[in-house]
Amino acid sequence: MHACTTRPTDLGSSLRDWAGTDPTRGALAATIETIAATSAAQAGALRLAGLRGYHDDSTGTNADGDRQRRVDVDAHDAFVAALATAPVAALASEEAEGILPLTPGAPLLVAIDPLDGSANLAVDGPVGMIFSIRPAPTEREATAEDFLSAGTTQLGAGIVLFGPATMLALTVGEGTDVYAFDDVAGCFSRIHQRVQTPTGTREFAINSSNSRHWSPAMRSYITDLIEGADGPRQADFNMRWFGALVADAYRILLRGGVFLYPDDGRAGYSCGRLRLVYEAQPIAMLFEQSGGAATDGSRRILELTAGHLHARTPLVFGSADKVARVARYRELVGNDPERAPLFGIRGLFREGSER
Repeated sequence: MHACTTRPTDLGSSLRDWAGTDPTRGALAATIETIAATSAAQAGALRLAGLRGYHDDSTGTNADGDRQRRVDVDAHDAFVAALATAPVAALASEEAEGILPLTPGAPLLVAIDPLDGSANLAVDGPVGMIFSIRPAPTEREATAEDFLSAGTTQLGAGIVLFGPATMLALTVGEGTDVYAFDDVAGCFSRIHQRVQTPTGTREFAINSSNSRHWSPAMRSYITDLIEGADGPRQADFNMRWFGALVADAYRILLRGGVFLYPDDGRAGYSCGRLRLVYEAQPIAMLFEQSGGAATDGSRRILELTAGHLHARTPLVFGSADKVARVARYRELVGNDPERAPLFGIRGLFREGSER
């Protein structure tokens, strides 16, 4: 990971220049470098998983009842081992019921989804990981409650996409940068600085097979998009859905559009399905730092607090204009099915009428 540290755009050099002599920034830089190095190693391990045929091996269920694959556990174990050497007091992971104490007295807490979208490996689809970094308590041992604060307390956040290239999108609260892993040099090099998520993009990401369970407001919003140039938006839209949160997030970060995983009427989905602490909050920080937005449909994700470590939330993120429009539908349509058709008749949301 340190073969190209003389380059001003490599991750290590960029972080160390940013950190200077500040101890908290130095700890944050060291922790991010550890996550990046482990992610690079995981990219290679995942390629071998398909070759060796264990990419879909099941080991049971995780703490929240979802199917757990061997690759999920392997990724979790790799990050636990690596972060035990970093200035991290405790770790929260999707693959563990409670927090894992690491280094007593260390200044940081890390929450991760160690392998997002692992089902995609069976068809050689994109997968990734998500991380969130918070300050640790200074005068006592960390507890699970320390991870439940509002997302505004995050010091840094990022996603790593394991695709044709290994990509890191990162923020330390001063904009969002993107790094690509250079296999020859052995480090991440910055390819986009201070990313600005475009507005006006006519793309959306949602699992439309669940449409019968959505609220009237969500059905109305998506119906207007699907009607395209013949509907009240008077513009054609394209749907994209990778089935891996990180992959959709990375595309929207650079190209714009909106991602929607709403709450719905199915059992277990009334509070959404994505986890607030280690999925929604870090992605929200990334997007706000790139000029985008993230809500639960109406409320800002970074202002929400979790009731427990694996608390779920609805999630809408992407271009600021698109996220605001979703909230407007929810405000005006609500849960009243009789009001939804009025949007098509009156054309309240014609393209260009609201940005």
